[in-house]
Amino acid sequence: MPKKSPIADVVMHPVRLRIIQQVGTRGVTTSELRAALPDVTQATLYRHVAALVEADILAVVDERRVRGAVERTLALGGRMAHVDHAELREMGEQELRQSFLTFLAHLGETFDRASTDGAFRDFLGFGQVQLQVTTADLTEIQARLTELLTPYMTAKRPGSRTVTLATALIPEPDEER
Repeated sequence: MPKKSPIADVVMHPVRLRIIQQVGTRGVTTSELRAALPDVTQATLYRHVAALVEADILAVVDERRVRGAVERTLALGGRMAHVDHAELREMGEQELRQSFLTFLAHLGETFDRASTDGAFRDFLGFGQVQLQVTTADLTEIQARLTELLTPYMTAKRPGSRTVTLATALIPEPDEER
């Protein structure tokens, strides 16, 4: 029986996915997180933030005193909420399905929230394309995408708008088997 992936256990929780989305490419304070997620109790929010920090999904990048309490500013940590191929291979079939469905549900929630914006369709795009690749090709594609996207993952620039780019690589069944 495959062992569970620790990062999947941490990331594939609906509240944690929402926290990661709020942090995005910018730093957010714990107060900003509480305001952005009003349906999540403070204790629950702090418990999930602690789990994400412990797993290096989030990092504390600043702390300051506010009326006697310490307010932390959070940013994406070293692991950047990414489940790598080794961890995907370690997941059982049910865990893999659940992780993917959680990802899709989170993407749907993001779509629903964004669709209330009047300029939503000016920035909306989605599509699907089939590629013929080897594992070496995928490694190169991922490296080149990272290189291409890195300049756009920095702090907000004048005239820019935050968008979510989601990817899913789903191989077709191997016809030779």
